[in-house]
Amino acid sequence: MGVHASSAVEHNVVVRPFPAPAGAEVDCGSLAALGDEEKKSIHDAWLDHLFLVFHGQNLSDTELVDVSRIFGEPEIAAVAPKDGIFQQIAVISNVLENGKPIGALGAGELLWHSDHSFNEKPLGAAMLYALEIPNAGGDTLFTNMYLALDTLPLSLRQRIEGLTIKNDGSLNSAGIRRTDAVITDLRTYEGPSHPIVRTHPETGRNVLYLGRRPNAYVNGMSIEDSEALLNELWAHATQPRFAWSHKWSVGDLVVWDNRCLMHRRDSFDPKARRIMHRAQCAGDRPTYRPEAEQRGSHPRGHQAP
Repeated sequence: MGVHASSAVEHNVVVRPFPAPAGAEVDCGSLAALGDEEKKSIHDAWLDHLFLVFHGQNLSDTELVDVSRIFGEPEIAAVAPKDGIFQQIAVISNVLENGKPIGALGAGELLWHSDHSFNEKPLGAAMLYALEIPNAGGDTLFTNMYLALDTLPLSLRQRIEGLTIKNDGSLNSAGIRRTDAVITDLRTYEGPSHPIVRTHPETGRNVLYLGRRPNAYVNGMSIEDSEALLNELWAHATQPRFAWSHKWSVGDLVVWDNRCLMHRRDSFDPKARRIMHRAQCAGDRPTYRPEAEQRGSHPRGHQAP
C-alpha cells in the first residue's frame, strides 16, 4: 500500500507532495533506521511522486548503499567511484585536492538528461546525498516525462509510435568528451536504441523517454528529419510547466526515478565547494507495450499543467 494522500502518515512516514508536477518531501527520521514496512511505504511513495527529498540525513557510506536498496539493486558507479570498498558510490564534486579532482562533473551546467541512457539497461533509480554545497547555484531540476507524453499533441504522439532513438555515450552531461570516439555519421555509429515511448516496469504506465540530446538519432530517418523531430520533442519535454527545482541543504538526500524523469543542474561558482555522493540502482532494458495504460499520468496529489 503506497502513501497517496496529500499528507499521509503510515508507519511513521510522512509524505508531503510539492505544489509541482512531481516530487515530495518525506519525514521519516534517519533512513538508516527504517523497518521493512517503512521502506515499502517509501518505495511506493517514490513510484507515486517520482522523486523524494529527505532532509537532515547523516549517512555513512555503508548506510547510503543500504538505503539505495529500498529502490533497487545497487550498481557499481560508472564515473568517479569512491576510493576503497564503496564502488557503488560516485563522488560528484568540483573540489581539487593536490591539484586533482576528487570527483566528477565540475561546476558547470549539466544539461537535461536521463542517467546512463547510453547503456542497454539504464539506471532505475539514482540518488544524491549532499555533504558540502555552495551558497548559491548548483540547484537540481527534475521534469516529469509522464506528463510530457500525456500532453503531446496528438499528431506528434502518432508520429513517434513505435520509433526508437539511438543513444550515444561519448559526451557526459556537461558536454565533456568521455571517450576518444568521434561520430561522423549519426546513422552508422554503434549505440543502444531505446523506444521513444517506454513502459515503466513497475507502474505499467507509458512515458516519454528521450535519454540525452547530443548525438541522438531516430532510427530509420534521414539525419535532417531526425534532428527536426528530436528538437520538437525536446522543446516540449523541457517546458518549465513540467519541472521542479530543488535547492540543496547539507544532509539532503534526493532519490529520483530515472525511468520517468529527466534532470539537469544549474552551474555554480567554481571557487565554491560542492561535494555530493551518488548511489544508483540497476534498471531494466526499456521496452514499449502499446496496450499499457496512460491513465492518471500525473503523480498523485500534484498539479497537472
